[in-house]
Amino acid sequence: MAFFIATMLLGLLSVSQPARGVNYTFMREAMHAPPVTYYDYIVIGGGTAGCPLAATLSRRYRVLLLERGGSPYDDDRVLNMAHFSDVLSDTSASSPSQRFVSEDGVINSRPRVLGGGSCLNAGFFTRAGVGYTRAVGWDASEVLSAYRWVEDVVAFQPELGPWQAAVRRGLLETGVVPDNGFTYDHIPGTKVGGSIFDPDGRRHTAADLLQYARPEGIDVLLRARVARILFSYKGTKPVARGVVYRDSLGIVHVAYLNQGDANEIILSAGALGSPQLLMLSGVGPSDHLRSFGLDVVVDNPGVGQGMSDNPMNAIYVPSPSPVEVSLIQVVGITRFGSYIEGASGSDWTTRTASSSGDGARQARVFGMFSPQTGQLPTVPPKQRTPEAIARAVEAMSQVPDAALRGGFILEKVLGPQSTGSLALRNLDPDDNPIVQFNYFAHPDDLRRCVAGIEAIERVIRSRSFSRFAYPNFAFPAMLNVTAEFPANLMRVRGGSDPAALERFCRDTVMTIWHYHGGCQVGRVVDRDYRVLGIDALRVIDGSTFNASPGTNPQATVMMLGRYMGVKIEKERTLIEGGA
Repeated sequence: MAFFIATMLLGLLSVSQPARGVNYTFMREAMHAPPVTYYDYIVIGGGTAGCPLAATLSRRYRVLLLERGGSPYDDDRVLNMAHFSDVLSDTSASSPSQRFVSEDGVINSRPRVLGGGSCLNAGFFTRAGVGYTRAVGWDASEVLSAYRWVEDVVAFQPELGPWQAAVRRGLLETGVVPDNGFTYDHIPGTKVGGSIFDPDGRRHTAADLLQYARPEGIDVLLRARVARILFSYKGTKPVARGVVYRDSLGIVHVAYLNQGDANEIILSAGALGSPQLLMLSGVGPSDHLRSFGLDVVVDNPGVGQGMSDNPMNAIYVPSPSPVEVSLIQVVGITRFGSYIEGASGSDWTTRTASSSGDGARQARVFGMFSPQTGQLPTVPPKQRTPEAIARAVEAMSQVPDAALRGGFILEKVLGPQSTGSLALRNLDPDDNPIVQFNYFAHPDDLRRCVAGIEAIERVIRSRSFSRFAYPNFAFPAMLNVTAEFPANLMRVRGGSDPAALERFCRDTVMTIWHYHGGCQVGRVVDRDYRVLGIDALRVIDGSTFNASPGTNPQATVMMLGRYMGVKIEKERTLIEGGA
């Protein structure tokens, strides 16, 4: 709060004051923007797709990038791997992470910061598979060029510690072959993937890709909360013409497109934000929009449909040996539709206020599986209340250090096949919409989860992993350790038989923050990401995906921003050159 107030005061002293922490002269608080502005392109959402897209388009055109959150360079927690869980645990109104709970009961997070999800995630960097690229109709050579453009700035080869190396050897020993070494490519077998954390543990985000921008060609506005898209009509067809947004003081601004048929508004607000803003702008299921008193611009029942979140389940493996602190570095890409990964260590700590009011005390956290972040497999999803989280945090503070020595080996379901929907909760664009993912509604997802848990058991029992697993520790006991850690609230019965594993999958499901859908190709946008039935409006982000690409979508979302920026620029050059 002190920083927020200081920012406001400095802004009142000088409208030319740049956002601190990085030398982007084109980045400002939205409160400094004029009431009315004009641009060739307006990109809504400075996230994983929006930053590379805006940077690319700015090379030839005037671009406005509107980000509802602040700068990642002003928050050391975002940039430091040691504080990974601190950001996800922060539920304040100014947090870079905005918590939401799906109707399934699974606690989740959406980004509220320049750089988007690349500022919150576990950092794993891997491309989509060749088959995925072919299926969506992307040009393979242009895709490779776009990936490399991104990788030159944000991707690094991680150095494996002993625990991660043991996971890798265990996967190979148990048949997740071949050994693909270090690669960004999505290939069946076991590999070491890239990371957006450099060797010093510093996070590199999509916001770093703005270094490619032409400073004179772009304005980046922070804490610019878009309320709706404005339309005019060409005959009976709606044409996107501008956006209305509010700054941090609540003052209304309007940005319009310059004259010219090629100019466009591009939604890159993510899988929750993009369908939500389309609905708030009158594009979506007509009955739903009218129930909120919204004028219908285009009746499209596909907006908000096809919402998916790849279910993730994990096994906690206590270790007799010390383990390093690590996030995702190794992945086993199985042939049965499940990805096996791991994260280790419990050395992350954060200062929290004492419940007795006697000042700050050191809280126990467990990286990406800390209950503070909402990852609470100790109770079924519908029971993951704030009170349950508080009990788990308190219980963790009483756990001996030796019990926290270990790591989680997780499986994530490919796809997934299960889908849900998104709907408006109210007319506030800052509020979370209603979203349901319907985890494991499709039997293939449940089957893949069970197969993934069985694969984890094989890794734990392997000779390669023996240094980090207690001998004669039965796998059903590990299931119960996971279900009971850090508090005894649930117990798995039936050991490792298929029915018990199905219950384990349902009861301990968590997110790995790979949700997508809501503005899917064929339902809401065409294969060039133009919104059906509307001119001068596209959606370019993960909301257009029918399935999550590769083992982690962030590399592909960043690639897509660059890829489509180049494609739009080339197509426009051809059209204008032939005019």
